[in-house]
Formats: sequence, C-alpha cells, structure tokens
Amino acid sequence: MSIKALIFDFDGTICDTGEGIKKSAKYALDSYGIESEEWQELDYFIGPPLLVTFQERFNKTPTEADELVKKFRVRYRETGLFESRLYDGIETLLTNLKNDGIKLGIASSKPQEFIEKLLERFDIIDKFDCVCGVSFKADCEAKSSIISRCVNDLGVAKNEVLMVGDRSFDVDGARENMLKTIGVLWGYGSRIELVQEGAEFIAEKPGDIEAIALDLYERTDNVTGIFSGNVLVMHHDDVTLCNGAAAKRECVDHPGGVAVIGLTDDNEVLLVRQFRYPYKEVIYEIPAGKLEREEDPLEAGKREFKEECGAVADEYFSLGELYPSPGYTNEIIRLFGATGLHFEEQELDDDEFLQVVRMPIDELLDRVMSGEIKDAKTVAAALKLARRNTL
Repeated sequence: MSIKALIFDFDGTICDTGEGIKKSAKYALDSYGIESEEWQELDYFIGPPLLVTFQERFNKTPTEADELVKKFRVRYRETGLFESRLYDGIETLLTNLKNDGIKLGIASSKPQEFIEKLLERFDIIDKFDCVCGVSFKADCEAKSSIISRCVNDLGVAKNEVLMVGDRSFDVDGARENMLKTIGVLWGYGSRIELVQEGAEFIAEKPGDIEAIALDLYERTDNVTGIFSGNVLVMHHDDVTLCNGAAAKRECVDHPGGVAVIGLTDDNEVLLVRQFRYPYKEVIYEIPAGKLEREEDPLEAGKREFKEECGAVADEYFSLGELYPSPGYTNEIIRLFGATGLHFEEQELDDDEFLQVVRMPIDELLDRVMSGEIKDAKTVAAALKLARRNTL
C-alpha cells in the first residue's frame, strides 16, 4: 500500500470541539423552547450537518432547522468556536507526516471559515495542503461530496489516499469515493460503530496513523495472558503485519516510571548505588520509581527524589520521555531535571537499600561515554541535561 495523502475529518479527529458545539446547540434549542438533554449529552450534533440533526432529531422543518442553525451560530461564532483544543499528539503527528512527504487535507461538514480560524489559532494551518469545509449558504453538502473535492484538490490517485475520521459518516463518505478509512477512537464514535461501517484500520492513538500510512502498522487480533504480577503483566499476542501475514508478539505491560537528575549548585549530580537483582551487580543510577495508577509524573518524580535522596528542588523541568526497551515492553520513563536543591531526611522503603553519591557532572559524562555507567535512564538524562546546559 503506497500512501501519498491523508484526508482528515476535523471535529473529533483533529480537534476536540465538542464543548463549544454542544453548548451552542443547547443554546439554540433553549432559545426556541425545545426540550433536550443536558449539553454534555448532545454528542449527536458532532459530525453530520447541523440542518440534518435539527430536522431528524427534533422533527423540524427545513425552515425551522435553518433558524436553529442561525441561533446556534450566534453563540458559536463568539464563544463556542474557542471552547476547543487539539487532541494530544495531533500536532506531532502532522509534523511527522509532512516530514514523511505525505500530503494532508481536511474534509469536514464544518463551515470552512470556522475550520481555518481554529487551524490558525493552533498554528497548524501550514500543515495542510487543502482545507475543504462548507459555506454558510450550502452547509448541508454530503460528506462524500466534500471528500471528493478534497481528493481533487490534493491531486492524488484515490488508491493512494486514506480517509481519517471518528464517525460512520467519514467511513461512508470515504467508501463512496473508493477510499480506505482509518477510524480513530479518541473522537465521538466507537470501535463498534467504525468496524460495523467497514473502517479498514482502527487507530487507538495518533501515532498509529503514521504507522498505517507508512505501511508499518501491526494490528492486534488476539491477546492471551501469560502472567500478571504486582508490577508486570505479560501476554502473547496474535497480530497481522502490514503485508497481511500473521505473526506473534510477546509483550510486557508496565505502568511506566519517572526519574530525576538533580544538579547541585556545585555542578554535582545526585546518584544512587544499589544492587540490581536481574544483573546481579551494583550500579549507578539517578533516583527513579514506578508510577502509581493515574499519578501525575512530575509529582511522582518529586516523591521519588525526596524518598531516595532526601532532596527537594526549587525548580523541576522536563527532559522528555524514554522508551527503555521497545522490543518487548510498553514502559515509558518520564525524565525530569532538578535544580536549586536542599535536603531533608530520606524515606526509603523497608526493602530498599541504596547509597546516595554526589558526582561532578563532567565525571558522570566521562563514565557514561566510557561505558562504566550503563543504566539507560541515567545515560539519557545525563546527556540531555548536559545538552540543555549548553543551549
């Protein structure tokens, strides 16, 4: 599969516009004394044209529905439009796709003026080669027609285009244009809806879209549990590769961890020395620990820094994320730096035995480069901190 272009739906796919749309729909309904659910329950307004929803859901004539749409836009233009946010990971996805040389378009039942305003607001309008919405005078255009316009504007053959959306309307419109679809699960549709409508791919997170477009994606078909412990869960998965072949994957699920590299006013880094059972040796590491369920990574990092080193910092800053061993585990370690240190008592667990060591950062870098210090999170954090201090 050679993909040269992706066409994105907007609401529920690129941007979470739900709050503004639903509150504005509720405003229009209330203005005309029409009973409805609370605004939080009006998800059915997201996706199809407003004229259609007002007619089909509330049994309104085209003229009545048009008046409701006008009232909707009174609030939406002034307030609702700005009750929106990009979904996490979307901006990175778009940047990566452009770097991959893939053309990008938008095909949405939303008025084009509103789409472009939000793209400009989030500073991503330059990521798209074309934007196809509707006009205020013709806002009941079928999704298939909007997608067709977008395909033509992109100038790419249909077998080289994928449609990306969160609702059945996106899948249906793509099918009518003979396009395959990636259904996304972070919007307003469901896996059942997307699969039943015939979406060829399902994306659980934005990064899946790039993998599918590059023909590198592996679809999970079945998961068989092997072991479930206090920290780790092991499972054996049946997957379908990008070429359609079947394969097996052994995976370890991990809740993730945090690590903090603290730098003193004397340019010394706080390390801990402890015996690591799997390697049967004592190693140097920066203080680190496991994330608890739903725990904020920064707060977890502060906790581990205090417990292991007795240290508290005036300033903490992110040093990014680390995938320690992506071949078999989904563990993510969030790295933080810390400066302005002052010290209190350690609070070690009963089964935790370690020594706190202060090491000049230049010596730490030398030991990293010589291979003496091998712990992945310590290596990455030391190099990141050194790089940050030279910028």
